[in-house]
Amino acid sequence: MGWLTQGFNPTYHEDAPTLAEVEVLSGLALLEFGAPWCGHCQGAEPLVEQALSGRALPHARIFDGKGKRLGRAYKVKLWPTLILLRDGEEVARVVRPASTAEVEKLLANG
Repeated sequence: MGWLTQGFNPTYHEDAPTLAEVEVLSGLALLEFGAPWCGHCQGAEPLVEQALSGRALPHARIFDGKGKRLGRAYKVKLWPTLILLRDGEEVARVVRPASTAEVEKLLANG
């Protein structure tokens, strides 16, 4: 699972996992949908990195866009969208976080 790393993952992966691959994850994981050229995503990157600092939480940055099935399965409409999973199921999400506190609040839902 090269798309999923422990702690902050700096790379958006074009080869997104399938929904079936995500649904079999165990424990907590954070999916981040966006694009490397997206200004909102670039602005949120240091917030996500800071919130994940010192945590061993698995994190995946998924390159999203037209025709990308995983983003559509999660009804992602704006970037970045961060989705916290527990055992492959969504437990919380935040869209376009504007502060580290927003991301930390999301992670506290785990």
